[in-house]
Amino acid sequence: MTTKKFLSSKATCNSHGQDSSYFLGWQEYERNPFHPISNPSGIIQMGLAENQLSFDLLEAWLDAHPEATSFNKVEGKESVFKKLALFQDYHGLPSFKQELAEFMGELRGNKVMFHPSKLVLTAGATSANETLVFCIADPGDAFLLPTPYYPGFDRDLKWRTGVEIIPIRCTSFDGFRLTRPALEEAYDHAVKQKLRVKGVLVTNPSNPLGTTMTSSELRLLADFIEAKAVHLICDEIYSGTNFDSPGFVSITQVVSERPHIADQVHVVYSLSKDLGLPGFRVGAIYSQNDLVVATATKMSSFGLVSSQTQHLLAAILGDKEFTRNYLVQNKTRLRQRQRQLVSGLRSAGIGCLPSNAGLFCWVDMRHLLRSSTFYWEMELWKKILYHVGLNISPGSSCHCTEPGWFRVCFANMTEATLDLAMRRLRQFVHDISTETLSPQRQLGTTTIASWVRRLSVSSQRIRVDHLPR
Repeated sequence: MTTKKFLSSKATCNSHGQDSSYFLGWQEYERNPFHPISNPSGIIQMGLAENQLSFDLLEAWLDAHPEATSFNKVEGKESVFKKLALFQDYHGLPSFKQELAEFMGELRGNKVMFHPSKLVLTAGATSANETLVFCIADPGDAFLLPTPYYPGFDRDLKWRTGVEIIPIRCTSFDGFRLTRPALEEAYDHAVKQKLRVKGVLVTNPSNPLGTTMTSSELRLLADFIEAKAVHLICDEIYSGTNFDSPGFVSITQVVSERPHIADQVHVVYSLSKDLGLPGFRVGAIYSQNDLVVATATKMSSFGLVSSQTQHLLAAILGDKEFTRNYLVQNKTRLRQRQRQLVSGLRSAGIGCLPSNAGLFCWVDMRHLLRSSTFYWEMELWKKILYHVGLNISPGSSCHCTEPGWFRVCFANMTEATLDLAMRRLRQFVHDISTETLSPQRQLGTTTIASWVRRLSVSSQRIRVDHLPR
């Protein structure tokens, strides 16, 4: 009897999505990570949407406020340490929920208000999205997602819930914007497959596009969910990264004008991107649907945010002068770093979708494909990973319908590292345009894993058909 027979179907199935090129690129990076001194020829991680540009601001605040991390003081007759160390209700600390609600309002220009009683705390946005899917759908039901979308959703939304994802096919023809025909086509496709559509999920600002949704797109979504009687989940974890015009418009602003659909709309937020704190595992669901809030609160007991984390963040978010200054400076730094990436790409003859938010750019390398197929997209990706030493995310991992697009992150590294990445890429484009790339060049101790060998059908060299002006 094999070991698998003693395990559950979850343990033995292959539906987690961990074999996606998005995750496999990470594995290769971890085998051979770039370090400016100890491993200068290693792989540079450009597949991680992490904000490391403003840690100095947070660290300066902590230096100036040591009381925020000191749990030995006494408030009244109760020790802070004892208060935090003992059992906490899974509703969360009232002080933190209040500050988080005010911070979310501040991010949206205080055009809408958030009520702490309608917030559910979760261990990151991953948990928030999955919890909402559990609340809204049953196994075999479907959610519609615009493409391209964050590769992790295949894991976050499907693996444990049993829910299906139906892509809403957006194209470069109109800048990957959401359209009514694309929405209707996806809905009709689900119906033909005898799937019950329970909702639409979008990221705004978009991951991987780095763009904010327009008011017309949001109104289109509102019209659609009203007409089809389905739910809408808006993942707004990048709402504080909107560094250029047009400004960020939240779905909550549209809902405030249409209160009759409020029960159908749910917002996901996290401090992972705006404050650069993914390790703190702080996410939230905001919903005006009382049953969703009640159910999600019960489910949150499986992924609570620690009391000391809430205590510290309540102090940081409670300093309004600091948070406002932080948001301004962080957006300035994001804008500068994004422009550095765009300029570096342009110098290599590579363009990208104009972006105004997020921690990445949606990069157009279609002209570097030997042929417009996903096979040649993967061949290009492997060369960039192994020969150039850059881990970027191929569009196919984001379910893009057009080969040759890649997500490239820019906020998780130093300025010098990004410069080096652009020099490597520029040399790569030059080499393949003159057909001088040596297939023998290896980076450090990186070896081609078995999954790469399976993907390889030939060792033909990639050529450049044309370079954009």
